[in-house]
Amino acid sequence: MIIDVGKRLRMLRQLHGLSQRELARRAGVTNGLISLVEMNRVSPSVSSLKKLLDGIPMSLAEFFTGDFNQRTPVFYAEDEMLEIGNEEVSLRLVAAQRVGRQMTLLRERYAPGADTGEEMLAHKGEEGGVVVRGRIELTVGKETRLLGPGESYYFPSNLPHRFRNQGREPCEIVSCCTPPTF
Repeated sequence: MIIDVGKRLRMLRQLHGLSQRELARRAGVTNGLISLVEMNRVSPSVSSLKKLLDGIPMSLAEFFTGDFNQRTPVFYAEDEMLEIGNEEVSLRLVAAQRVGRQMTLLRERYAPGADTGEEMLAHKGEEGGVVVRGRIELTVGKETRLLGPGESYYFPSNLPHRFRNQGREPCEIVSCCTPPTF
């Protein structure tokens, strides 16, 4: 299978909303070079193509193997979020089927009295979130704090942590962790 490098570069540049001039600025080349590559008048070396792709940013492997004709959804309805929790602790995962996802984005709901368990959680990466409604007790390492609406947290996820709703109303949080753990 022969890949039309120029056509593919133009499609990716446009998909990312970049003009030839902007991609050239990001890649540190002239926009004339990008024009010549996209018209297949110049066949870039591997190092030149890598330099161009760094402006998107994208790896050579992604450039040659990715299916860019299939549009990845940008918006998700509530019923399209995958439930990975339970009745007490609802964890609704955004973009569960997205290939190459770089983060876990969750809409969390803790019923009154619910928690993540007696055993503290710990995993690779970073985690952060904002309390939208209710209150949550968050323990990170030896620190514990009761957070309310509008308050937030951000910590290295390898620190032992636990979430508990000791209140009488549900607590809702929008959170993110990277790398994706779900």
